[in-house]
Amino acid sequence: MMNLKYAFVVLAAALPLYAMAAPPADEVTALRAELQALKNDYHARVDALEARIVQLEVAPPAAKVADAMPPAPEAVPAAAPGGGASAFNPAISLILGGSYTNTSRDPGDWNIAGFPPNGGEVGPGERSFNLGESELTFSASIDPYFSGVLTAAITGEDEIEVEEAFVRTTALPDGFTAKLGRFFSGFGYLNEVHAHAWDFVDQPLVYQALFGGQFQQNGVQVKWLAPTDLFLEFGAETGNGDGYPATRRARNGVNGATLFAHLGGDVGDYTSWRLGGSYLTQKAEDREGGILDAAGEPLFDLFTGDARTWVVDGVLKWAPSPRRQLKVQGEYMRRRESGAIADVEGIVLADDFRNSESGWYLQSVYQFAPRWRVGARYDSLDAGTPRYTLSPDGLLSAEPDRLSVMLDWNPSEFSRLRAQYDWDNARDDGERDRILRLQYIYGIGAHGAHKY
Repeated sequence: MMNLKYAFVVLAAALPLYAMAAPPADEVTALRAELQALKNDYHARVDALEARIVQLEVAPPAAKVADAMPPAPEAVPAAAPGGGASAFNPAISLILGGSYTNTSRDPGDWNIAGFPPNGGEVGPGERSFNLGESELTFSASIDPYFSGVLTAAITGEDEIEVEEAFVRTTALPDGFTAKLGRFFSGFGYLNEVHAHAWDFVDQPLVYQALFGGQFQQNGVQVKWLAPTDLFLEFGAETGNGDGYPATRRARNGVNGATLFAHLGGDVGDYTSWRLGGSYLTQKAEDREGGILDAAGEPLFDLFTGDARTWVVDGVLKWAPSPRRQLKVQGEYMRRRESGAIADVEGIVLADDFRNSESGWYLQSVYQFAPRWRVGARYDSLDAGTPRYTLSPDGLLSAEPDRLSVMLDWNPSEFSRLRAQYDWDNARDDGERDRILRLQYIYGIGAHGAHKY
């Protein structure tokens, strides 16, 4: 043992001495050559500067040269920080996703009992392997006053859809910001979150039933962030109504309005929370899709009237360490519709139709290891009971529900592999659908921070 110790000391002392030993002759020659090259370059630069000075001394007066020059262009606003040539290179990101689906029932007849078909992206999708949406995003500062974002979804059916395309102010005073274009509405909690950042493969049933998925607004949104220690945000938006449950109307102006408020803060060092309340009022004109009766036949084909929706949302996060985090999230929505219903030819069947439908979900996701998360979610809906003159007797209210569990593995912040299993009772016909989905999500390029 002592011999090994002495050998380690001798080796440790010898390595620095070896490193400090005189360099070989070849290295000295190379250094001399490099020094001579620097001298030659220095003399060449001095000669060039002297020649330039002589040229300027014999040139015409500067005033004459200025008179011959064209007028200078008007000054343009300075580029945003990080600008220069790079200001014309927007940040680009690409999300690649896909899934494998196994269902115990035919997904072709999937529906949410008691709720009218809304034409949205709802249901578990087709069986077997499916290419998900590939999300391509461009974003950049336009000038000191605006930034722009374009997010396009390339679907597995070889279609391109614009999810969001808006400009946003960056220099309004006193905590105000504004968006103009197409954007996900700011009501609730989950609606603004892009699909690749969801904690489950799909949206809660209440979003699918009441909005046909994420609600997009083609219009304008204004937010105000209060200058307080407590997070306090108010927002309002309006648009053209081109999204369920509203429709575009055959007149000038806007359709409907959305108001929302969010309140949040911290509790201690590890816990944060956010609560929100939203109200949406919209109008529909000859909206297609009527509520189905027990036999699966539509009670009517067209609806014209008002839709008023209340939304309450809440999020609680607990993060005692980077290795362990817990997130609890839930939303409740209630909508009341009133107006006239008509058949497919536009003949009014009743002008006193009214119905109240509601739904909620509660989910929890726990990160129990740096790369592993597990979660559970419960969905519940109440289709209400439609009432109008000559409404059929025996019309029962449907109460679909669903339980989902998921496990995902995140090798890095740019990749996620997920397994989700659903006990799905959306049809509410006494036969439960068992759905297994395997999902992959990969991100490429620069991507902005996600919502709280």
